[in-house]
Amino acid sequence: MTVTEKVAYLKGLAEGLDLDANKKEVKVINALMDVVDELALTVSDLEDELSLVSAQVDEIDEDLGEVEEIVYDEDFDDDECGCGCDCCDDDLFEVKCPSCGETIYVDESILEEGDIDCPNCGENLEFEIDFDDDDCDCCDDDE
Repeated sequence: MTVTEKVAYLKGLAEGLDLDANKKEVKVINALMDVVDELALTVSDLEDELSLVSAQVDEIDEDLGEVEEIVYDEDFDDDECGCGCDCCDDDLFEVKCPSCGETIYVDESILEEGDIDCPNCGENLEFEIDFDDDDCDCCDDDE
């Protein structure tokens, strides 16, 4: 039985008592019944709205789950060799400074220039790159 059904039952019981409507006590009881009726209708409306919001949150949760699968999918390899490392990334190359040991990420244009100063210690780093070698050093260890 819902709240509104219970209030309707109580109203029926009160009307069934056949009380004198002119008495002060009966006026108070009738006023209380009206307030309880309004509260029951408000609760019913809130339950309906909560049901709608809950359904929408469930849909958002499902959509977010799909997005998380795409974004955080560990099986998704964006590199050429499929190893999951950054070694085959076309955008940046990892260079370690021999003086301070700092790891620096540079793009192909900097490598083509031939050198760069280490941003940590200022040491000049020179590059001799052979872009024809497509082998992945980290993948050779797996074989």
